[in-house]
Amino acid sequence: MSAFEDASMDGQFPPVPAWRPSIVQPIERIVDRIRYYTNGARDFAVLEHGTVVILEDGMSDEEAERFAKEVLHAIFNYHPDMNPLPMDDGNVLVQYNHPAANVVLQEVVEAHWAEIDARHQDALATHEVLITPMGPNKFDDFGKKALFGRCFMFMDAQEPEVVRIERRAA
Repeated sequence: MSAFEDASMDGQFPPVPAWRPSIVQPIERIVDRIRYYTNGARDFAVLEHGTVVILEDGMSDEEAERFAKEVLHAIFNYHPDMNPLPMDDGNVLVQYNHPAANVVLQEVVEAHWAEIDARHQDALATHEVLITPMGPNKFDDFGKKALFGRCFMFMDAQEPEVVRIERRAA
């Protein structure tokens, strides 16, 4: 039986983490970092909790908003595989199997490390098992940061609200 089947028996499908961080990452900093990571060459949509969806070229604002919501729906209703990457500025970029990402800002991590460290297991979706080099559901600090960042994707996917459409640099 898959984790999703187990979760549906509990009445929650798709499965979600118990932790909904009250920590807020500044959208301006996320926009700045995504501009840096994409060399200013991509349009992107920003959702309420900081999830970013990279847009296809030439989309209108309405098309961009619809596309961003479709991407999050696809991630959320599929298995939300994540690929966390350490960035050269000390942040963590959490990518998914669709063109979306979350930035985990190092300054936010430092200010809230005690909560992130204590709650990272609550960032796993219901019945989820992630295999790491340390073993099933065992995480080093990098993994804890990635789980923290992924929480924001789950929050945005459950109640998607696009708050900004950013256009590439001219």
